[in-house]
Amino acid sequence: MGFWYFLILFVGIFLVVKGLLGNKRNGLVLIGVISIAFSIFMFQPGSDEIISELFNFFGIDI
Repeated sequence: MGFWYFLILFVGIFLVVKGLLGNKRNGLVLIGVISIAFSIFMFQPGSDEIISELFNFFGIDI
């Protein structure tokens, strides 16, 4: 699972850099920051329990 979190982190960093250097700044930077924040959140201990509770709250069975 850590591979996918690192992949999301590096894609987010790429989008932020691309957005700051390119023409479409706001959209790419926003998506990049959200990706970075999500990947850092998922690296924290206990994040799987929080996501599991959210899925249960919305009635999603995995």
